[in-house]
Amino acid sequence: MNNLTEDNLSGANHGPILVNTPLRFLTASSVIGDKVRNEKDENLGVIKDIMLDITTGKIDYYVIEFGGFLGIGAKYFAIPFRLLRVDPEKKDFVFKQRKEVLEKAPGFDPEHWPDTNIHLDQADNYWSFMG
Repeated sequence: MNNLTEDNLSGANHGPILVNTPLRFLTASSVIGDKVRNEKDENLGVIKDIMLDITTGKIDYYVIEFGGFLGIGAKYFAIPFRLLRVDPEKKDFVFKQRKEVLEKAPGFDPEHWPDTNIHLDQADNYWSFMG
């Protein structure tokens, strides 16, 4: 019996501890709360949620919380999946936008989420134009 089969049947890991190298998979729970920054290392917020396309099983966009203090005055943004990249060394996400762009970008109130299908189309168009 090979190690993978034995691991699956026993629940015990017999292989290398860091088998996800290079980084390929992350759990949703490990991503929620991760920091988002730009290439200048400016803080752009945190990932608050992940929106999945249930027809394809793929991530459509991340919901990013930006600004505010202790959740008051914060804005949420729908950032298409393709626009964020993982930095495995810093264990965060990188979004190629200046902080000023995010400050002026259309977002939504955390207490009143928009219709997600329409909002995604609008957000995708906005960030495609900005990219």
